[in-house]
Order: sequence, then structure tokens, then C-alpha cells
Amino acid sequence: MSPDHPLRRLAGFARPHRRTVASASLYSVLNKVFDVLPELLIGVAVDVVVNQRDSFLARAGFPEPLHQLYVLVALTIIVWVLESLFEYLYALRWRGLAQELQHGLRQAAYGHLQQLPPAVIERERSGRLMALLNEDVNQIERFLNTGANDLIQVAVSSLLVGAVFFFLTAKLAFLAFLPIPLILVGAFWFQKRLAPRYAAAREAAATVSARLNNNLGGMATIQAYTAEAFEAEHLRQASDGFRARNAEAIRFSAAITPVIRMAILCGFVATLLYGGVLTLRGELGVGSYSALVYLTQRLLWPLTRLADMVDLYQRAMASVNRVMDLLDTPVPVRGEGQLPKRPRGELSFAGVAFDYDGRQALQAVTFAVPAGATVALVGGTGAGKSTLLKLLLRFLDPKRGTIRVDGTDITTLDPAALRGWLGYVAQEPFLTDGSVADNIAYGDIGHDRARIEAAARAAEAHDFIAALPGGYDAPVGERGGNLSGGQRQRIALARALYRDPAILLLDEATSAVDNETEAAIQHSLARAGRERTTLVVAHRLSTVRHADAIHVMEAGRIVESGTHDELVARGGAYAALWRLQTGRASNEWRVTSNE
Repeated sequence: MSPDHPLRRLAGFARPHRRTVASASLYSVLNKVFDVLPELLIGVAVDVVVNQRDSFLARAGFPEPLHQLYVLVALTIIVWVLESLFEYLYALRWRGLAQELQHGLRQAAYGHLQQLPPAVIERERSGRLMALLNEDVNQIERFLNTGANDLIQVAVSSLLVGAVFFFLTAKLAFLAFLPIPLILVGAFWFQKRLAPRYAAAREAAATVSARLNNNLGGMATIQAYTAEAFEAEHLRQASDGFRARNAEAIRFSAAITPVIRMAILCGFVATLLYGGVLTLRGELGVGSYSALVYLTQRLLWPLTRLADMVDLYQRAMASVNRVMDLLDTPVPVRGEGQLPKRPRGELSFAGVAFDYDGRQALQAVTFAVPAGATVALVGGTGAGKSTLLKLLLRFLDPKRGTIRVDGTDITTLDPAALRGWLGYVAQEPFLTDGSVADNIAYGDIGHDRARIEAAARAAEAHDFIAALPGGYDAPVGERGGNLSGGQRQRIALARALYRDPAILLLDEATSAVDNETEAAIQHSLARAGRERTTLVVAHRLSTVRHADAIHVMEAGRIVESGTHDELVARGGAYAALWRLQTGRASNEWRVTSNE
């Protein structure tokens, strides 16, 4: 088995559970041993009834036929009790192992995702990741629940029954075993062709999941644009693709059982006919013949389950590869340095450059932010403003240049240690499905209610929170669906202020609030900014007119820098944006037109 075989990859992950695997396998083997014995006891029973004082048990020291029956009954009870006991034990072990590995794989996969940069996760379809964390992990659990035990027991059954056959009559054993190579070759032939079909089916399922996830998140837009039929057709196409991929796999998997049944028929008929002839000739005892007929069925009939076993195995191995590929995704090498207990917040960007797969986003950006200052980055969409924040948060690392906090290159720092002193408010804030208080104190298990309220007041959020049914205990809904866009933005701002960061990063933090609320938030931020460095990304210039410095960005470069008054007086790119946003350009146009 190659090192990259999915079964070996799964075994590597399950190494801490190897004792459970060993005991579960042992119980499966013992259960099958006692499962085969009743067929032998049937032969012994026939032998007792037919041969009586010349039977096998008579030669074993029980000459009386009635005593032989007593012994036979006692043996039967013992065998059935032990078979049932080991069936209980192997079910307990395998199912327990399945649950442990299911839990472990899901936690490991999600934990690994959290270590990857957001850009890596953004490149993946959310539906594919959801399918991986749910359906793929569940598929592996289903295989361990039943499939592993079935594979072991079919192998053990073949060995045990084969040994009995060769002990009683080698000629009949050869005929009975003749179909097995054909069955195994056929099963592996089907398996080889099923693997890529199941892999394609899993990808198609991820496409359906991604489409559903996308549409559920955008249902308001779908309905507003009366695009229901349009999106229903998209979903139908994705579902048809999944159905087609599954149908290809089903055509192959459905053919396995009928083919195996025909091979089994050949072996059973051979035993029935040739064994009967040997018995009529007196070359084989009646009891032995009875046992062999039953054992032939016991040997061959479980092989009909190869269809289900191969089907379950292939589905599980496709899922194993997907989960393990995620776990093998390399995590970027990060620094381990620590910042002082509380940094001053001095920032320095020196020759910073970055590109997205060859598309230049930043080109030799250089500027400084003194400790405690408020500095703004403005410019059009795609200018590189948000990329600078992502670099500072170490969601990305610069291709060239350095970013320093208090003189320390942030690439030498542990990202968690750095982010512990940063407060970040995104343009589209993420709210977890909990209460308002849970979201403001996000990540703080033993949160302080007084601090929560103080942060909410600083973000001008206290009044609307107090008016909610339940106040700070009111549920925000999935992704904050119970709140307006402005309310979500203010809770996100309160969350940033709750952790009392040394550096506050605002990415369009007031884009979704009205002018009155924006003015109130600006007042609060001006007060809060006296104790921390604030870096603001904004499109609305009214948000940043009171900043200590404003840098205007175009095409990944800083083209202007200064205060608001200086930039307006300069009459450059910033002044043009200011005139456009304040309406002065349109007023000038009207005057010109009237003239």
C-alpha cells in the first residue's frame, strides 16, 4: 500500500486509537469464529442422528446418543452466547471509534482552516468546505461503523471455512473456492472504475451545496430582482450534474451483486452436486456433507455484500482524500515573537509591495503613523487601502518591504500576539449567532457586563441596544439578520473597543450608518483615539476630515499626503473627490450650464 493511499492516511490519523482498532478487530474475528461454528454443529447433529453410536461425539467419549444431544445443546448455547457477546463488543468498539474519529477529523479540519490565511479560504468555495466538514467526515464515520467490520469478517470467514473444507475434502474445497478469485477480480475491477466516479460525485455535491449556500445568503436580492426562476434553473443544472455523476457510479455499483450471485451459484451447485456424489459413494459422511453445504453458503453468501462494502469503501476513501488534503495544506511559517505588554502603537510602512497572483495591489508604499495618531487611507476601489490593513493584520505577508509596530518587524511576531492588540472593524462585519453581549465581548469567555456597556456607549450603540426586546441579551440572529446594517456596524465597532486595543483599524466602519450616527461615532472615536493609534480606510471623506494625516491612494501607490485642509487647498486628487462628494462639482456644473 503506497504512503499516499487513503487507508494509510486514515490509519496515520487514527494512530492514537490503535488499541481501540486492535480490540475492535479482535472482537470482529472472534465473533466470526463463533458465527461459523453453528454450521459445523449442524453437521455434528446430523452425524449424531444418522450414525448414533458411531458418530464423532461417540468417538469423543459420549457413546449414548441422548448424551450426545445434551452435549450438542450445551455447545450450541455456549457458541451462540459467545457469538452474541463478541458482536456486542465489536459494535461497541467500532461505533465508538467511528464517533471519536468523526469528532477528531472535524475538529482537526476546522482547526487547520483557522490557521490558514483568510485569502486561502476565500479561494475555496464555501459549499465545498461545508461538504468536506459535514458530509465527507460523516461518510468516513459510516464506513467505520460497519464497513471495516464487514471487510474483516469476510476475510476471516473465508479463511475459517476454507480450512474446514480442506480438512474434510480437498477436492470439494477446490470447487467451492473456484468462484472466489473471479469474485475478487471482479470486485477490484469495479472498484477501480468506481473511485473516480465517486470523486466526481463528491465534487458535484459540493457544487450543489455552494449554490444553495450562495442563494440562501442572497435571497433578498434574488426576490428583489425577480430572479427566482433564473436561480432555480442554476440550482437545477447543479443538481442535474450531481444526479448524472451519481448515476454513473450507481450503474457500476448496481452491477456488482448480480455478477457475484452468478459466481456464487456456480460454487454452491458444485458443492451440492459433487459433494452429494461423494456422499452417495460413501467417500464423505452425511454429517460432513451437511456441514459443507451449509458452509458453502456461509463462505460465498457474505461475498454478495462486497457490492455494499466496495460502494461504502470507495465513498469513504474519496472523502478521506479530501479531508486529508485539507489537513496537508501547508500553514505559512509565522514568527513567534511577542510585543511588550502594551505597545505604544507606532506604525511604519516601508516600501511595501504586494500582488494577488500577479496582479499588482501595492507598489512601494511608504508612510508612518505616530503613536496615538489618527491616519486615514482614501482613494477609489482597488487602490490597495484594505490590502494594507490585511497586511497589518497578517492575513497576508508583503512580497517586499516591511511593516513595523514600535520598530518591530511584524513578520517576526506571533500573529495571535500581534492581533491581541489590534481592534478591527470590517466593512461587512461578521456577527455570530448569539446575543448582543456575546458579540460585543466576542472571544472573551468570562466577559465583563460593565465593559460591554461602556464599549457600546463609545460606539453610540447603547440606546438602540437598550430599546431591543431583551436589551444586551437580545439575539442578533444568524449573521446579525435581526439588526439593520448600521446597527451591525455599531456592534462591530463596540466589539473592537471592548478589547481596548492599542491600534484601531477601521475598514469603512461608518459606511452603513446615517449622517447623524456617523457624527456621533466620529465624536466617540475622537475621544477613544486619544489613547490609541487609529488607521482608517474610508470612501466617505467626511469620515476622515479631522484625521492627523490623510494618504490618497491610486493603483497601489500613495499619490498625495497631508491634512484635509492642505489637500483641499492643493487642488489635486483629494480635492476633486471632496468636491464630488460634497456636491460642489455638480453645483459648478449647474452654474456653467446656466451660463
